[in-house]
Amino acid sequence: MRTPDTADAAFTPGLELARLLHEEAVRPLLAREFPHLPYAAARVGAGSEVLCFDTARSADHDWGPRLELFLSPADAARHGPRLRELLAHRLPKQVRGVPTHVRRGPDPDDPVRHLAWTDGPVDHRVEVHDLPSWLAGRLGPAALAPEPDVLDWLALPQQRLLEVTAGAVFHDGPGELTAARRRLAWYPDQVWRYLLACQWQRVSQEEAFVGRCAEAGDDLGSAVTAARLVRDLMRLCLLTERRYAPYGKWLGSAFARTQAAAELGPLLRGALAARELPERERYLCEAYEAVARRHNALGLTAPLAATRRPYHGRPYLVLHAERFARALLAGLTDERLRALPPVGAVDQWADGTDLFNRPRALRSAVEAIGDSTDTVGG
Repeated sequence: MRTPDTADAAFTPGLELARLLHEEAVRPLLAREFPHLPYAAARVGAGSEVLCFDTARSADHDWGPRLELFLSPADAARHGPRLRELLAHRLPKQVRGVPTHVRRGPDPDDPVRHLAWTDGPVDHRVEVHDLPSWLAGRLGPAALAPEPDVLDWLALPQQRLLEVTAGAVFHDGPGELTAARRRLAWYPDQVWRYLLACQWQRVSQEEAFVGRCAEAGDDLGSAVTAARLVRDLMRLCLLTERRYAPYGKWLGSAFARTQAAAELGPLLRGALAARELPERERYLCEAYEAVARRHNALGLTAPLAATRRPYHGRPYLVLHAERFARALLAGLTDERLRALPPVGAVDQWADGTDLFNRPRALRSAVEAIGDSTDTVGG
């Protein structure tokens, strides 16, 4: 049995492998064996290839020719087991030189799947799901609603939304997957405005701390705060351009594809590389002003002065980003959003993959924030 060596071959992106797997193998097989079966075929869900960020390095685990097949609940229960078995015996052993067979290693601490050649049945990655269960498992019941309400939207992490709306659909006979992707493609206008306000509010809460930490002799704290602000500004740029932000591993890659990256990228890198406060503050202020100009170009509020200024009576230069948050909040017309504190969606105040795997917990947390009238003084 041969050992796969994808590094020696020209790299084929995972989405293209998925398309070829469907067109050359799965579609003909379904046409012969299940000619009247309504289905959708897609490469969605987890995986760097769904976001088009995969490289040859991705081939070392949980990558390769793979698909999601979506059936109705009744058809999945009736045909799913036979279909999986049929695919194991009828799929080709490779697509463009990349094996369709995967194996799990013997190490219990390394549970991922690796490409491998086989002379027998293919342990394949053509996964058969019923669409409602798959959507609800990734996003909770909100994904099945004809129109998710505002609290539903606030409980949906952007990475999870990307897993449903990015990638590619190769066939959709019933049309339900396409409809769900279209429904979840971007936030309703009022939710978007609220999230923009909350992201500006995050910036406002820490922009003065870069100078305060440095003044207190805590240069490391100043640098860490600057890095947090850089991350928040990157996510703000993605929101401004109506792009969902992926989780941390791919945030920089996604930001690099924004229109803002050419101008903002050097400034944000400068802030991260700065060794002293004056340089760090200068780069951050230039970045604040650039993002503020982009906000004004949206026309969502009256134009606001996109210029740095002292932080009250202290010698730290800031944008006073809360001005942008207040202007956006003042323009909201949705009463439920107007009643909420400027906290935002779950991934604006929480950052944990294990939490984001629990849609019910996320919805409960959002409801608790909406019901809370607590304030913190001092």
